[in-house]
Amino acid sequence: MSDVAAIGKLVEKHTQLKSEIAKVIVGQEKVIDEILLAIFSGGHALLIGVPGLAKTLMVNTIATALGLDFKRIQFTPDLMPSDILGSEILDESRQFKFIKGPVFSNIILADEINRTPPKTQAALLEAMQERIVTVSGHRYSLDLPYFVLATQNPIEQEGTYPLPEAQLDRFMFAIHLDYPSFQEEIDVVKATTSDKKPTVSSLFTAQEIIDFQQLIRRIPVADNVIEYAVQLVSKTRPKTTSAAQIVNDYIDWGAGPRASQNLILGAKTHAAVKGKYSPDIEDVQAVAEGILRHRLIKNYKAEAEGLSIEDIIKSLF
Repeated sequence: MSDVAAIGKLVEKHTQLKSEIAKVIVGQEKVIDEILLAIFSGGHALLIGVPGLAKTLMVNTIATALGLDFKRIQFTPDLMPSDILGSEILDESRQFKFIKGPVFSNIILADEINRTPPKTQAALLEAMQERIVTVSGHRYSLDLPYFVLATQNPIEQEGTYPLPEAQLDRFMFAIHLDYPSFQEEIDVVKATTSDKKPTVSSLFTAQEIIDFQQLIRRIPVADNVIEYAVQLVSKTRPKTTSAAQIVNDYIDWGAGPRASQNLILGAKTHAAVKGKYSPDIEDVQAVAEGILRHRLIKNYKAEAEGLSIEDIIKSLF
């Protein structure tokens, strides 16, 4: 199949996928769009929102519709790295045998990742970055496609360990979940308090998703779009020659080169699911908030003046 035909097929499957997910999830369209962009780009996503906004249900529904294996890990303060990765045990013949942990799945929901200490958070790092797990000196490859979707409670809540910047940078998107609108909440209550159980069909195979991820990497990008993305990221770095004034005033720490890579990958995917054969500057801007919001660290002045990261990012366009 030619790449042009493949993009047509991706658009069609993406539309079907969204209507399957809508059978279970009411509203939250922007959130679902960004999760799907991350999946087809081959990246990971961080969901930030208060408990009770159906984050687990959403991820479970998306995994089912994509036809992928799904495991949920509830992060707690006493969770150990071996609880995630797996461990070696002695079997009956006195040989060491590796018992795989829940990290061996296509989609991992790392629930409340900031409830667990840094040592356990770091156990996910290698899996996320290298798609490999090392236990007792042995390396084990993870099945592809591999996607970590972590949820995080707002940092102000008690008993949380904020994710270090280096680990936040491993997430392609940071996605904010908001409360549903009045009408959406009425629809949610109607749907969840009746005896009707919607069934979600699997629309993809694992190989199809890998093929679409590779297709997106083959999409050509004009030089001016790449230059725009790199320039946008450069503007977020305070005290550098290309820093914007608002960044010098309100930002302590800017985005690194991984942000530029993710902006281009995200823009390619955003263009592909809209049926375009190459991304333009609008596609970069469409994904910029989700890709940059967790990579910029505001200073106390921005906090004091109530300036949001989203306001700062939009001003850089």
